[in-house]
Amino acid sequence: MNIGQVSEKSKLPSKTIRYYEEINLIKPARENNNYRNYSEKDLHRLKFLQRARSLGFSIDECRLLLSLYEDEHRASADVKSLASKKITEINHKIKELKSLKTTLTALAENCHGDDKPDCPIIDDLAGK
Repeated sequence: MNIGQVSEKSKLPSKTIRYYEEINLIKPARENNNYRNYSEKDLHRLKFLQRARSLGFSIDECRLLLSLYEDEHRASADVKSLASKKITEINHKIKELKSLKTTLTALAENCHGDDKPDCPIIDDLAGK
């Protein structure tokens, strides 16, 4: 498969696929004309990466997940540990976002939203 075909099937942009190759997450074969030739295994790895990234895993975490995926002697406890760590990070982000929402909501509720220049949102951003 060429990059356009694998891009369509993996639902990843060509630029992302080239980046994954650049950082050695995938290693497509090269034809005599130096064009990339993606195999079904490459496509599967790309789909795996796309799903892992959509779940919030970093590139380094994806690298680790791929190595665990390819290790037939892996311990599922290692995979679960990585997922549990990600859940903890997500819960922390949710707390932060809820706090941001509460603060911004309070600022917006205190803004009159009229033609006057007084604005508590701007005042808060300016540190007043």
